[in-house]
Amino acid sequence: MGQVIIGVDPHKLSATIEVVDPEGGLLGGGRFGTDQAGYAAMQRYVKPWPRRLWAIEGANGAGRPLAQRLVEAGEQVLDVPAKLAARVRLFDTGHNRKTDARDAHSIAMVAVRTTGLRVLVPDGELEALRMLTERRDELARQRVQTVNRLQRLLSELLPGQRKRDLSAVQAKALLAGVRPRDIAGKTRRRMAAEEIADLVVLDRKLKSLKAELAAVVTERGSSLMEVTGIGPAGAARILADVGDVARFADRNRFASWTGTAPLEASSGDQIRHRQSRAGNRRMNHVIHVAAIVQLRHDTEGRAYYRRKLATGKSPLEALRCLKRRLSDVIYRRLIADAPAVESAGPGGHCGASLQSSAVDPPPHIDTSDQPLPEPATTTLRPPTPSRKDPQRSAS
Repeated sequence: MGQVIIGVDPHKLSATIEVVDPEGGLLGGGRFGTDQAGYAAMQRYVKPWPRRLWAIEGANGAGRPLAQRLVEAGEQVLDVPAKLAARVRLFDTGHNRKTDARDAHSIAMVAVRTTGLRVLVPDGELEALRMLTERRDELARQRVQTVNRLQRLLSELLPGQRKRDLSAVQAKALLAGVRPRDIAGKTRRRMAAEEIADLVVLDRKLKSLKAELAAVVTERGSSLMEVTGIGPAGAARILADVGDVARFADRNRFASWTGTAPLEASSGDQIRHRQSRAGNRRMNHVIHVAAIVQLRHDTEGRAYYRRKLATGKSPLEALRCLKRRLSDVIYRRLIADAPAVESAGPGGHCGASLQSSAVDPPPHIDTSDQPLPEPATTTLRPPTPSRKDPQRSAS
C-alpha cells in the first residue's frame, strides 16, 4: 500500500482528519476528540494505512499539542501554514465555505501539492526553550501590569511625583515617606506595599529565567547574543520561533517572515515601498528592540542609520532599513550556527511536485519577499569577509 496523507484541522477539544492518496483521492475521514480516548480512537482509525504522513495546520499554534504527540510517537508530521490552506479553500468549489471537514480537505491538498513544507522533528530542548520563553513573556506582561497599578496608587499618595521606569527599590523609598491618617490613604498605602512585594517576586523570577535562558541559548551553540541589542530573551524567542532555519530559502524569505521586508506600492513611474504589517510580530518586536539599542550606542548599526539619513530618507524609513539589515544579520547567524546536514527533499511525501500550483507559495512574485531598495550584497554562506554589518560592534 502506498503512502497516504492525513490532513488535520486541529482544535482544543477535537481534531478533524481527512485521508487522501498521493493523487488527492478521498480514502476516509472523521472527527476525534483530543483527549486520550479520542487520540487512541484516531490511531486505530488510521492503522490500516501504515505508510502515512500527517499534515497539521498551525503546528506551532493550536495544532502544537497534537503535533507533539504524533512526533513523539514516531509519526511523520508536516506543518501546513494557515494561509496556504485558506488559498486552497478559496480556489475550491463551495464558495469558500469554512467547515472543519473542508479545512481538513484543504490541509491535505496543500500537503499533496506543495513542496518545501516544514517537517517536524522531535526536539525536546527546543520545546523546553519555547516554554521558558513564553513563561518569561507572561511574567514580563504581569510585571508591567503590577508597575502600572503601583504607579496609580503612588500618584494618589504623592501627587506630582510620578517616576518613570519605577523599580521596587525606588517605590519603597517613595512609600517610606508617606504616612496617611485617613482610612482611604491607609488603604492605598497598604495596597501599594502589596504591589511592591509582588514586584519584588516578579523581578526575582525574571532574573532567574534570564539566567536560565542564557544558559540554554549558549548550550545550543547560538551566537545571537553577540549581536548588540539581542539578549537572552530575544535570542531565545528567535530560536523558539524559527525552529529549523533551513525552511527559509534565503534571507529575503526570512525578512518576509519577520515582517521587515517592505511591500512595494508603486504606481506608474513612481516607485515607492511601504511598511509591512505581515509576518511574525514577535520576531519583528525583537528586531525593533535590537535596532533601538543599536541607535543608542556607538555601533555599526547607528552608522548605517546615519548613512541612510544622509541619502534623504526619513528617520522612520532609515529605521526600517536598519531593521531589514538586522534581519539579514540574524539570518546569517542562524545559518552559521545550524549544524551541517544534508539537504532534504520536500518532506519525502508522495505527490510532491517541483512546479508551482494554485496552492503553492509564490516563490518570485510576492513583493514582501523583495529586498530593500538599494539592497545589500546577496547573503552567501559563509558571508564575505569585507561585508560590514551591525553585528561587528558586538563581535
